Amino acid sequence: MMTKNTTKGPRALTLRILRSSPSEGVTPHWQDFHVEEAEGMTLFIALNEIRETLDPALQFDFVCRAGICGSCGMLIDGKPGLACRSLTRDLGPVITLAPLPVFELIGDLSVNTGKWMRGTAERLETWIHSTREADLTAVETPMEPELAEAIYELDRCIECGCCVAGCGTLRMREEFVGAIGLNKIARFRLDPRDERSDDDFYQLIGDDTGVFGCMSLLACHDVCPKGLPLQTQIAFLRRKMVASGV
Repeated sequence: MMTKNTTKGPRALTLRILRSSPSEGVTPHWQDFHVEEAEGMTLFIALNEIRETLDPALQFDFVCRAGICGSCGMLIDGKPGLACRSLTRDLGPVITLAPLPVFELIGDLSVNTGKWMRGTAERLETWIHSTREADLTAVETPMEPELAEAIYELDRCIECGCCVAGCGTLRMREEFVGAIGLNKIARFRLDPRDERSDDDFYQLIGDDTGVFGCMSLLACHDVCPKGLPLQTQIAFLRRKMVASGV
């Protein structure tokens, strides 16, 4: 008696990519690419296969391929995510990919997150403010492990832009600093080396472009690939800024 072969072959995938190139005058349009799914395939691997075998002009960003650099952020079936951390087996046979909104479009899936991040950092002055003269030869002042861990937790942000792209407030108010800006303020407020007061931070985020502009939709919290406690930090800052503004 012959046994029926029930082994399934590799799945055929269709990657539907929103193509465009402002610098070359290419208007936005969808283009389908067909690839064969491999074991453990990520969207990053699939995109590389497309660029190597089907269309070398396809634009997308990557550096680390390990969810550390944040370069490969894009809309995956309408939701912000990292291509290198998205397994195709967790997605349907037709996968739509588009560039992250809000950021300046370079071409196809490539956007200039650095320009937006740099502007936000300069606006919020996300560096340690101290009146003490820096001494590069001095031993760093010890810090309680719990405090250092709390600061490190917020420092894990990789500036991928997923929270920015998922923010409903930013889609309506371009000057809003977003969850990433508020997270950075929370980080420096924790740091004992930063001499700024809550009144100083209030001047930076105590209005509708800052913490009071957040509509608490919290898509930022849902889409953060590093699982940062954005909801907690936004609520914490709102309480502190209310107290400071009274």
